[in-house]
Parts: sequence; structure tokens; C-alpha cells
Amino acid sequence: MTDKSAVKPVMTEEELDARHAEKMRKKKAARDKIIATKTIEKGLLIVHTGKGKGKSTAAFGMVFRALGHGQRVGVIQFVKGKWETGERAVLERFSDLVTINTMGEGFTWETQDRQRDIAAAEAAWEKAKGLIIGGEHKLVLLDELNIVLRYAYIDPAEVVRFLRDEKPDDVHVVVTGRNAPEDLIEIADLVTEMTQIKHPFRSGVKAQEGIEF
Repeated sequence: MTDKSAVKPVMTEEELDARHAEKMRKKKAARDKIIATKTIEKGLLIVHTGKGKGKSTAAFGMVFRALGHGQRVGVIQFVKGKWETGERAVLERFSDLVTINTMGEGFTWETQDRQRDIAAAEAAWEKAKGLIIGGEHKLVLLDELNIVLRYAYIDPAEVVRFLRDEKPDDVHVVVTGRNAPEDLIEIADLVTEMTQIKHPFRSGVKAQEGIEF
């Protein structure tokens, strides 16, 4: 025989809704309690790395978000060269809030003159340092800096030292590019690795306007 005392009563829809609401209330209270303990406000060093697509895309999302709050933004493109990209076209409409500089020598792995590219990278790095410590920009994007560091066009140790010791406490700096140096990852506040699962290039699809640039 079935022990009727062991059979749980069926809850009504109203009771289920009430239980769910109480569960959500407790979760929110716990989350709010945790958030209340996070009181530090500081400029972050953010690194987007990995082989997957989306490193610069996500970084420019932060740029546009900062612009939405009326914050001044600096952008240094270490590798893009003179490509006409969609993000650059948009940012030029916000010239009162955005400072943009490019390395101006195209993609570094296609170089025919390493010394020329080293000089261009060093000049771009000097501009980057000026934007970071100049006191006018809330966020500075160093797009594809990791690639320049990988090819040793700039001394990685100098970059890490500067970002660790001289970056103002109220300035956000975002660094993109695959193969971020371990020393840079170590000092960063936020590191995201983009993992490639699939990419249309492997199926013969070329870089397309509005997606890659």
C-alpha cells in the first residue's frame, strides 16, 4: 500500500509564484549585500587577448560607452595603419571628445622595413603615454599593442613598468591583441581571453565591411 502521508501536496500556481518570488528576493538581497562591499573606484587596466575574434570590437564598445557618458577618450591604433575602419569613421564625428592616432605603417607582420616600424611603434607609444598621463582622457585604448610587444617593437618591460607605476589612478586603459605578455596580464585588473570556436575565414569568407572593419 502507498503511504499517503508521504505524498507531497500539489502546490497551486499562486504558491509556486510566491515561492519563486521569495527565492528571487533572497538572491537579490544576497547580491546587493555583496555589491555593497565593493566600494573602491579606480581606473582599470583591462586586457583583451586570445586567438578569437572580438578583442578590438569589445574594446571599442567600451569607447562608445564612455562617450555616452560624455567622457573624453584617447585611441592609439598600433597596427591598423591607414585602413578606413567603421569605428574610426564614427569616432571622427566625436572629435570634441576623441583623440585618435594610428601607427600609420600598416600591419606589422607585412613589414618590409623593421627599423621603420620600430620607429613608428615607439612614436605611437610616446603618444599613448601622453594621452594616459595628460589628465584629459578618462579612457585610453591601446589597440593591438600586444602584437607590437610580441614583435618586440617596444620593450614589454617598459610598457608594463609604465602602466604599473605611472598610469594615473583615475584613468582606464584598455589593451588589445593576441598573445598578451604574462607580465602585463599579472598587473591587469581585468583580463578577458577570446577563444575561437569557428571563424568564417576558414570557410573562404573574406573580411567584410561592418564585421571586421
